[in-house]
Amino acid sequence: MNFILKKVLLAFLTLFLVSALCFLIFSVIRGDPASAISGMDITHEQLQIIRGEMGLDRNVFVRYIDWLFNFISGNPGSSFYFRGEAISSLIAQRLPVTISLASLSLLLIIIISFTVSLMTVKREGSITDNIVNFFTAAGISAPGFFMGLLFIFIFGFIFKLFIPGEFINYNESFSGFIAGLIPAALAIAIPNSAVLIKFLRGSLFAELQSDYVRTAKSKGASGLYILMRHVLKNACLPAVTMLGMIIAEVFSGSIIIEQVFSIHGMGRLLITAISSRDYPLIQALMVYIAFLVVCANTLADIFISFIDPRIMLTRKVR
Repeated sequence: MNFILKKVLLAFLTLFLVSALCFLIFSVIRGDPASAISGMDITHEQLQIIRGEMGLDRNVFVRYIDWLFNFISGNPGSSFYFRGEAISSLIAQRLPVTISLASLSLLLIIIISFTVSLMTVKREGSITDNIVNFFTAAGISAPGFFMGLLFIFIFGFIFKLFIPGEFINYNESFSGFIAGLIPAALAIAIPNSAVLIKFLRGSLFAELQSDYVRTAKSKGASGLYILMRHVLKNACLPAVTMLGMIIAEVFSGSIIIEQVFSIHGMGRLLITAISSRDYPLIQALMVYIAFLVVCANTLADIFISFIDPRIMLTRKVR
């Protein structure tokens, strides 16, 4: 329980530091959001009035404390660019899209990586092993946005399986919404699956050479039983750690992929906010994204401790 409590406290501390850094960085960079939304034909006096209405004339630390308390209470403020629309409303509209894309991507990553790893683990040094190594190396080398553009060209323009640039909202048609996310999810999943396959197959190969595998074989246990009952569990420990890092990559990569596929999610909203210097919206989005990433990594660490209780025992000894 102490281990879990420490992980939760560390997650809250990380989120606090992320919020403070985001607020301070966007407060000291060049540019004025009041000028960005007011246009060129405005006097200095009118600009100062707008800055006062937006709270930009106050001390940065006072603004941060006010923003932090409002954020904790569920009211991160209003957007500059969207003319006073509540940030919580904007996030509520886009967050389900990003979570759906990330969840679908993670599901594909797990299915692809575990299926390929388990089907080829006993063929080390064979032609199949060389083919898998070639494609994993190619997948690791290819960035997500390149895979996205490749999918748009092949499946959108050549095979016409979907209309590039078309976005169907989940409120209009959920099945159409999921179908529209599949190409983008694959573009995110393939490079990350290649990383996890490389990592998981290496762990599986190492575990298969262990003494307990030879002992189990000498007792008459089948290879499939040994693989699924013992080897996979031990090999999953480092793979779950890697999966926690991949989750962060999925959320950060979705920002670019959403632009490539014209998906109206958090990433697209973040880029709009940055281009318009909408600081309250940027800060809220950064904290929300950091919250999702930190929670995913914290849950991965807690999950590993339940898979292998020796981790918590080792920490207690230290």
